[in-house]
Amino acid sequence: MKKSVLHVDRYMKVGEVDERIYGSFIEHLGRAVYEGIYQPDSPLSDENGFRRDVMGLVRELGVPVVRYPGGNFVSGYHWEDGTGPKELRPQRIEPAWNVIETNQFGLNEFMDWTSLAGTAPMMAVNLGTRGPEDAKNILEYCNLKGGSYYSDLRIAHGYQKPHDIKLWCLGNEMDGPWQMGHKTAYEYGRIAAETGRVMKMIDPDVELVACGSSSLYMDTFGDWEDTVLSECYDQADYISLHQYYDNCADDTPGFLANTVAMDQFISSVISICDAVKAKKRKKKSIHLSFDEWNVWYHSKEQDKKLEPWCKAPHQLEDIYNFEDALLVAGMLITMLRHADRVRIACLAQLVNVIAPIMTSDTGAWKQTIYYPFALISKYGRGTVLHTVADTPVYECRYGDAPYLDSVCVLNENEASETAELTIFAVNKDLKESMELSCDLRQFEGYQVKEHIVLTHPDLKAANTQSAPDLVKPSAGGNAKIEGGILSAILCDKSFHVIRLAKS
Repeated sequence: MKKSVLHVDRYMKVGEVDERIYGSFIEHLGRAVYEGIYQPDSPLSDENGFRRDVMGLVRELGVPVVRYPGGNFVSGYHWEDGTGPKELRPQRIEPAWNVIETNQFGLNEFMDWTSLAGTAPMMAVNLGTRGPEDAKNILEYCNLKGGSYYSDLRIAHGYQKPHDIKLWCLGNEMDGPWQMGHKTAYEYGRIAAETGRVMKMIDPDVELVACGSSSLYMDTFGDWEDTVLSECYDQADYISLHQYYDNCADDTPGFLANTVAMDQFISSVISICDAVKAKKRKKKSIHLSFDEWNVWYHSKEQDKKLEPWCKAPHQLEDIYNFEDALLVAGMLITMLRHADRVRIACLAQLVNVIAPIMTSDTGAWKQTIYYPFALISKYGRGTVLHTVADTPVYECRYGDAPYLDSVCVLNENEASETAELTIFAVNKDLKESMELSCDLRQFEGYQVKEHIVLTHPDLKAANTQSAPDLVKPSAGGNAKIEGGILSAILCDKSFHVIRLAKS
């Protein structure tokens, strides 16, 4: 049996968890909107057309922010098309995904949905086929009280109070040749700077996310971030990172080792941000918005067969298995370990499209990746402690990969006199259990409150509508504390949530 030792010091703090790290994403893509969150002709929907079953699962997931309306979709989007009387809204071709967009769901419907779903908007502006003027107009529509053309238009559409959206993305993946309005780093940096300047003239309190690289593996990675931030450093508050992983080679150890690549990606972008900060002699730091991340590959062959110019097709509908859930847990752990700089993150996406939630006309169910996200979102609030794991490693294409991915989060609430320490851990060994120990004598009075385990003998096991509970967590863990030392046996291929509370 392999042995791992966690070293954690209650006074060695990485940073406070920004709850927006547990964000998600809804794009006008496939069935994410139509038949996902919105299906007005369904008996499962409310009077607004919003799926009640989906909304319940979103609330349970604990998503504090949702990015909208894209994604590639936003780079050709006219936001006005999705406002006003529905019978007057135009149907448009949508070249990003080769479909027809009906515009029956738009900005105001999204704001109504976020309010009911207990989340907040992260709105993206079109810097592909549009630019600063359009960003000015949508911000005026959303955030001004009234007395101007676009704010009065919102009022005429039935929304007296401003939406008051404070978090905005300056376009999407503008480094990608697949993007409508693709730009060079300098071209994008200039338009991002001018768009940001105009937006902050209208509302100085908005936070702006500049586009970083669409992937660590873009040829322009590094130079892109440096050039973009050199142009828009004063206007940007965050720079984005996007990354998806796959197991096309059917190499599970290599697949789970992608947490190493993700850590390297984050560290590299932090270094570039700080280099530009030093070069420009600035006081503020640029933080990171990892606003697209997930596993994505299961549906790619199926998507090649789609007929173009249809409406809301079954597109990017990955059916996730147990090994995908292990990597999703590891990716969240990796972002938490950088909580001082990763302030926003969006699991892409939320419903039906590479998503934790799936729907049919008769119901909704949780995919395997739903569970690690929901558990870490629920219990990963507070202060991330610097967590060092003395653990065996194995070789992968990124170097050495640890068999154990782990992080500790301390949540002490003086007002309610509650205190909890949570350990998140993934044992990536596919055959052997792991003996875990951790000296917690600094946490006097803490006892194991709960040890939740997500595991399954079959790495390819998946939840479906007919078998929705095939892969799900249980509270059957064996963690205990004796003499201030925590010990636990982590079974092979498993995700663990060990909750300790002060007695």
